[in-house]
Amino acid sequence: MAVRQRAVTALPNLIRSLRNEHPLKLKPSPHNNPNSLPSLRRAFSLYDQINLIDNVPEDQLRFQGFKDTGFTVNGVEYEGSLLCVGNLIMSWKPTKFSEITAESLSFFQIVRPIPEILIVGCGRNIQHVDPELRQFIRSTGMKLEAVDSRNAASTYNILNEEGRIVAAALLPYGVTS
Repeated sequence: MAVRQRAVTALPNLIRSLRNEHPLKLKPSPHNNPNSLPSLRRAFSLYDQINLIDNVPEDQLRFQGFKDTGFTVNGVEYEGSLLCVGNLIMSWKPTKFSEITAESLSFFQIVRPIPEILIVGCGRNIQHVDPELRQFIRSTGMKLEAVDSRNAASTYNILNEEGRIVAAALLPYGVTS
């Protein structure tokens, strides 16, 4: 307990000394933009000073924003649905959740290495995934996470930055059914 108390007491001094020795230039914050993706930095105040999340390789896919009709990835705006695996991004045909089928995801029967998880971005709202589609995804060796497209893109960023093999099938955020 005494060690923890010393650490808690020393932390403000450590932060102050880091600020004084190496003033950091903070990038403009996307927090004011309602269409920017949430960041882990909001939850941890030290991330405002020591930014580990933005230190990712330039060739790594990073969703930076969204709008009702598409996404911004690595500074490039994409319209429509997207399919991503690791650092590969491609246009994807489905325009509404009911069009997501085993056939539309058949790409995952041949891709290697097999992603450990497929994050399905359902549009604005989370949708129930049909049991047959769930079974197809399991048969490929992947786990499934179905969430709204905004959270799907954020989750993809985090898992990809951790170096995990992850895939995402994303409908634009404006899709409601």
